[in-house]
Amino acid sequence: GTQPPLRKLYPPIEPYATGILEVGSGHSVYYEECGNPNGKPVIFIHGGPGGGCTEGNRCFFDPKLYRIILMDQRGSGRSKPTASLVDNEPNRAPFLPHATHHL
Repeated sequence: GTQPPLRKLYPPIEPYATGILEVGSGHSVYYEECGNPNGKPVIFIHGGPGGGCTEGNRCFFDPKLYRIILMDQRGSGRSKPTASLVDNEPNRAPFLPHATHHL
């Protein structure tokens, strides 16, 4: 059989807000918000380890419908300290409770 065509990404957009969220143990996590500030919130966390969110990640969600929140994981991307493994367990996002409360 034939496969359905691949879904296209949404056009590039710029964030309307960026910031640093203090999450404990000396870690601060970078985040950015784009899309509809009043839309349904969605949090996107990049794959790892070590990388960070990219401009292309903003294009996965419909910016008219969603408040798109992209976050760099602890020790990755624009988060600080860079490449720190202190209180930074793989395959875990302990900063999410801080993020959902703050954002």
